[in-house]
Amino acid sequence: MANQNLSNAKTAKNDEFYTQYHDIEVEVNAYLEYDKDMFRGKTVLLPCDDPEWSNFTKFFAQKFQTLGLKKLISTSYAPESKKYKYGYQPSLFEADDPKFDAAKTQTHGKIFVLERDKTGDGRIDYQDIEWTYLEGDGDFRSREVCKLRDEADIIVTNPPFSLFREFLAWIMDANKKFLIIGNMNAVTYKEVFPQIKDNQIWLGATGNGNDMVFAVPEGSIVSDSDKAKAERMGYVGNYTRLGNSCWFTNLEHGRRHQPIPLMSASENLKFSRHKEIKGRQDYIHYDNYDAIEIPYTDAIPSDYDGIMGVPKSFLDKYCPEQFEIIGIAEGDSGKELGLKPFPPEYKKMNPSLRKGQLYYMEDGYPVKPYARILIRKKQ
Repeated sequence: MANQNLSNAKTAKNDEFYTQYHDIEVEVNAYLEYDKDMFRGKTVLLPCDDPEWSNFTKFFAQKFQTLGLKKLISTSYAPESKKYKYGYQPSLFEADDPKFDAAKTQTHGKIFVLERDKTGDGRIDYQDIEWTYLEGDGDFRSREVCKLRDEADIIVTNPPFSLFREFLAWIMDANKKFLIIGNMNAVTYKEVFPQIKDNQIWLGATGNGNDMVFAVPEGSIVSDSDKAKAERMGYVGNYTRLGNSCWFTNLEHGRRHQPIPLMSASENLKFSRHKEIKGRQDYIHYDNYDAIEIPYTDAIPSDYDGIMGVPKSFLDKYCPEQFEIIGIAEGDSGKELGLKPFPPEYKKMNPSLRKGQLYYMEDGYPVKPYARILIRKKQ
């Protein structure tokens, strides 16, 4: 299953997934295409990123001058505080330093700072990183890491999947700019969706809902199928593929302002590449809400002015100038939108029916589509 590893991470608190350098580079470059000075003069905090393993730190350290950064701060989490212990061994970078403490390296987090040419070679890069031990274990919720958050202009990282809600709230409480990786399903969270609806956060520029490969510690709990998929993509060894990951951000990128090219309703019904649409007389209308069912983003009719239920993958192409988001048909949110309850006998016919979710009748059978976001074309 595409998101099995994400589910495992949430259940088992197995949060050790290391992002690939290429994925970071492609995403950040998209923001620079929109504004070449996006990071200039900024302090960037990477609060879940030990430079010995983190490609986020390597990327921003090597691009320090190109990006025009003011300061780069990276913090790591103590091995002994992690749910799963993987036999942490300090690298020569740490062990050869006079500050090295064999006990502290297990129980304390570390802070890495880059802001000056320490080596005197005329440039600021990875070789100029300076480090010391934190007072605590490096938990992002600790007072000392919160202080670093407050100092930063932009927060960039791959946070613990099991703590995504809390981590995002930690950022938003401080009103910070950010770029982080999460599970595409997070768009349905009650802590996340209202902010997407209000255009306070949005999906990043690249790779959303597609395969992303992550390095994992040896012995990690990953599915054989996802490890095999990573191998087919050229990543052999301690890697896994997550098919439902995406970027979340409040950094502006021009790609989200590009309107989705669409056909009219009649054109879709005649020419759509999707068998669920092509050849029908009309779009399916929900039985418990005044809206039509749109199973694919490219099947949205350009000339329909009413409300439409679209898959959450729509958010990858969502243009706020083209559409407005009405709400999400999930649980309490769906009830608040006024979705009518289904007749009790329908539950016997389709046990997957849930209150607050959409359904429609097809050949006398109640069908419940997967989570739908309700949208309407802007006039």
